[in-house]
Amino acid sequence: MSYSETWDLESIFPGGIDSPALQTKITTIQKQLKETQATLTNWRADADTPAFDWFVQIVNDLQRLQAGLAQCQVFVVAIQSADARNTKANTVLNQLYQLDNQIEQLMTQFKKHLVALPTDTFTAIIAQPDLQAVAFNLTEMRKQGLALLDDQTEALINNLAVDGFQGWSDHYDTLVNELTVTYIDADGTSHQLSAGQAQNMLAADMPNEQRANLMANWEQTWADHAAPFADTLNHLAGFRLQDYQAHGTTDFLRKPLDLNRMSRATLDTMYQVVADHQEMLLKYLQRKVALMGKTQLDWQDVEAPLTLGAATNTQTYDEAAEFVISNFQKFSPKMAALARYAFEHRWIEAENRPNKRPGGYMDNLPETQESRIFMTFTGSPNDTATLAHELGHAFHADVIKDLPFWRQDYTMNVAETASTFAELIVADANVKAAKSTPAKLNLLDAKMQNPLAMFLDIRARYLFETSFYRERQQHPVTPDELSALMLTAQKNAYGNALTTYHPMFWASKLHFYISDVPFYNFPYTFGYLFSLGIYAQAKKSDHFEDQYIALLRDTANMSTEALAKKHLGVDLTKPDFWLAGVSLIRRDIDEFMALSAPLL
Repeated sequence: MSYSETWDLESIFPGGIDSPALQTKITTIQKQLKETQATLTNWRADADTPAFDWFVQIVNDLQRLQAGLAQCQVFVVAIQSADARNTKANTVLNQLYQLDNQIEQLMTQFKKHLVALPTDTFTAIIAQPDLQAVAFNLTEMRKQGLALLDDQTEALINNLAVDGFQGWSDHYDTLVNELTVTYIDADGTSHQLSAGQAQNMLAADMPNEQRANLMANWEQTWADHAAPFADTLNHLAGFRLQDYQAHGTTDFLRKPLDLNRMSRATLDTMYQVVADHQEMLLKYLQRKVALMGKTQLDWQDVEAPLTLGAATNTQTYDEAAEFVISNFQKFSPKMAALARYAFEHRWIEAENRPNKRPGGYMDNLPETQESRIFMTFTGSPNDTATLAHELGHAFHADVIKDLPFWRQDYTMNVAETASTFAELIVADANVKAAKSTPAKLNLLDAKMQNPLAMFLDIRARYLFETSFYRERQQHPVTPDELSALMLTAQKNAYGNALTTYHPMFWASKLHFYISDVPFYNFPYTFGYLFSLGIYAQAKKSDHFEDQYIALLRDTANMSTEALAKKHLGVDLTKPDFWLAGVSLIRRDIDEFMALSAPLL
């Protein structure tokens, strides 16, 4: 079967960014907002007993508002992602941010109502049959409400965030969209690439010298525009830190941990295990670079594909789709069915063309109970892995689509579990399907991109952000200081094993500029190692699919530690669980080292 490489957005709101249906939806949300505001303002617990029908309606209305807004935002962001130069999308997004701000103010008022309730009244409310599914979420909101300021101050902060906090995040996208990177091809012809195209090229198959030249141009392009990127990052972090301080904390990790429903003890244990096993990955990299015919290990070599022998390991989009579906089938027929449905119904934007934004993501459409996946497919094993990764996200969304909206609000760390698990399935299948030693080595290398990223690159991001926020609490950080902090973090994470680094990574990495998710790094490492544990259990269980879906359905219903204890029987604050994941990585490294030794 031939699958389209462009997604279908017309079935969401016909007419693109000028869609009348979109504007009608926005008008409806505005009306619903006013109605819910009036209901919440007039609500009195003593007049709503014993069934609390009024309160149940408020809970349902708030979730309906948030789901409707999410539906609109996913649609507009999708248009902006597929065509980075669509200026109308920015205008509509700003309109949606204003609505989001109003809903946040309504949620602030709601949380304060929860805080004001006597304990016995709150207990009676969450015991109502119609609220059982969101009892955990309501309890969490009541706790959050304790840190809230007065209504006027909270409203002011939210209003300022639209043009301040969110505005600076949007400004980053504007800056990136204007960048071009020079690329000299094998024939000596010069090309001007967008940031997204250049990023894809760096991970593509090309001669070492050609990649080194592109990497130098990439680094220089960001350095040439360092000042506006530094301004943007400083203002984003400054706003965030002021917000934290206003809400009673100077601990910049408190909010990221709360957002991921995990403890500092879990984070510290995980990263101690990561740091203790850095060396095995560095030995792997030294072997890889030798196979590439180089005597030194440079930054661009870490993600460079290994291409031994004649095998190029490329696939067409249709081949990649069928490969993903068939291998999902071996672990979960429901995963396979969802993947096929996504391909057949054009949920995926994969076409390789100019003016698309870099990277990939999955967004859920809560009202139509569908997903949309954004990526750029070039035929590499990494692209097939990305397809699997994002379809894993989509499967997670699919198995919880019947739950209330708040029960679908899983945290980022467990969100990365389903995606990474799906990616592991395909990566293992790729290796097993290899028909020669060179091909197997190439595919093992592609599979190793995940542990390399999780243990080295993402740890460097975490170390950088920790240092940056510590400095930003004292003063704005200059471009040179940012690069110095990044270089120190990379040398630490990579054990000083590289000859060249990427000091301008603080500018080139989108994740540092996302306004709504602070510390967009450690959840990836968590999700990867957590998924390794699940993957190991999947191979041993006869009832894996049911157990896996049960875990996914609980991801927005308890803390991360409680989730692991209930469904996996493990304690995340102890190293044993994390070490089990490390052993699987070591197995792949050992196989790679043994297979490659005769080739040196």
